[in-house]
Amino acid sequence: MSLIKAIGLPAVALAALALAGCGSAPIPLAKNFEQTSQHKVRSAGHWELVSRDVVAQTRATLAQVGYGQEAPLHVALPHNPSAFDLAFRDFLITEMVQGGSIVHQQPGAGLEVNYHAQLVRHNSDRPHFIPGQYTMIAAGLMAAYGLRHQHIDAQLLATLGLTAAADYASSINSGGPTNTEMVLTTTVTRGGQYIARKTDVYYLENADVPLFLRPLPLPQPYRPMTMQVVSQ
Repeated sequence: MSLIKAIGLPAVALAALALAGCGSAPIPLAKNFEQTSQHKVRSAGHWELVSRDVVAQTRATLAQVGYGQEAPLHVALPHNPSAFDLAFRDFLITEMVQGGSIVHQQPGAGLEVNYHAQLVRHNSDRPHFIPGQYTMIAAGLMAAYGLRHQHIDAQLLATLGLTAAADYASSINSGGPTNTEMVLTTTVTRGGQYIARKTDVYYLENADVPLFLRPLPLPQPYRPMTMQVVSQ
């Protein structure tokens, strides 16, 4: 009670109100997701690797629902295709044919394969480094060492610095995260029914965005019009 008197009842009351306010908020608090990683598409060679993954997973899904290698396929070209759309279709067809699939040039023979690339642009800043697996492993070892020996050795601090550098290098060598992402969805349908579907997200270099943009439609040709003037 003497402590309360020394501090003052008003100050204690304010502190109690502040602690009570910590349990509620007018809006949800911001929270980070668990650490994840995603690939960055930086070359046509990467487009080919993406097509291999798409075909492999599509085959696996079709096999689960009873469609084997003998099921005929047709890969549709998106309307008003971008440079990526044109190349990606070729990569898909090549991968399917080389894998033994039956691919038709014209639609209507069997399963229809469609894909759609949606660009997402973020205006917020992109942090280039988040401590990763090397740093976390070293930090865990440091914690265990500190519990056993009641101190943190300078050599362990140096090790932590090296592992942080390794994490930074593994991220920065990819060019780091960018403001642009591609949401790539591949769909297999038959008679209006979804048979298989796969969606992935990839980073894109901001400078490479034009490769994924669909060209604007050509303007309509100018047609002169003859107007008749009638006097009143």
